[in-house]
Amino acid sequence: MERRQFLRGTGATIGGSLLAGCAGSDGRTVTVDYAYYNPVSLVLREKGWLAEAFAETDVDVEWVLSLGSNQANEYSQGGEAEVASTAGIAALMARSNGVPITTPYVYSEPEWTALVTFAETGIESVADLEGKRVAATRGTDPYFFLLQALDDAGLSEDDVEVVHLQHPEGQSALVGGDVDAWAGLDPHMAELELEHDGAELFFREPAYNTYGFLNFLDGFLADHPEDARRVLETYERGRRWAIDNPEATAGILASESEMSEAVAERVFTKRTDLSEPIPGDPHRDLLADLAPILEREGLVTDDADPAGSIDDLLDPEFASETVSDAGSGGE
Repeated sequence: MERRQFLRGTGATIGGSLLAGCAGSDGRTVTVDYAYYNPVSLVLREKGWLAEAFAETDVDVEWVLSLGSNQANEYSQGGEAEVASTAGIAALMARSNGVPITTPYVYSEPEWTALVTFAETGIESVADLEGKRVAATRGTDPYFFLLQALDDAGLSEDDVEVVHLQHPEGQSALVGGDVDAWAGLDPHMAELELEHDGAELFFREPAYNTYGFLNFLDGFLADHPEDARRVLETYERGRRWAIDNPEATAGILASESEMSEAVAERVFTKRTDLSEPIPGDPHRDLLADLAPILEREGLVTDDADPAGSIDDLLDPEFASETVSDAGSGGE
């Protein structure tokens, strides 16, 4: 497979891992992202189970780090990752804009975002954000969470100054006083909540979190369905293992994200639900409710049809047999 130059800004570590991954085989390479907001991806990478699943083939596995849904979508758009992790609304935005992805698997139902500030700012409600500087990562779940919260308060993005930063940078900007609030994302949000005095999650609404979608390039599904099934089978192994081993999973999250065990435990055991991996009506209904936001905020092209793209995006059939036939995860 021809390897195009990776998108700028992904970091020297990623580039180094790609070169190492490409060196091992004359066959194809399947590129899969991992993300701190996708604990199962961290389990698979730590355990080596995906490489194990492809051990008897001529396919190498490469891992690339996604720092947010926006970066994962960039990988998909550039053909740089066959499998990438995003929030549900970010996946719909990409599909509506012509990125050829399909979602056959839901890697989590998290409450991974909320609006965060410090007590000294005097911000107590979403209405208090009017005229304030708010850090958010455009094209990710926290960004859409912010838009929904503003809408509830009778405000829009025009009523605040959104400072577009990647999630860790948004956290740092809030701590440094460069912004008044932050549309946070775990595990960075939980770290701030637990380890910085005065940090407050002043607006929470679990229903505004749009699930974790595992997106496959359409060409990968069409041209290499058996490889796609290997990825899904391995994800299912990881999901079941994580459910059976929550403390160990939190430990992997802590190690990979370089955050404390307490932070990782809060993220995984308090705010992450892995029980429903097949996309269905709840996901479809939520995306249908949010589709107008994509159009209103100019996040899709003029000829895009976000509501009509939902059926193109979600594929509950491809993974259903894999999930129903999977046994318990394990070492």
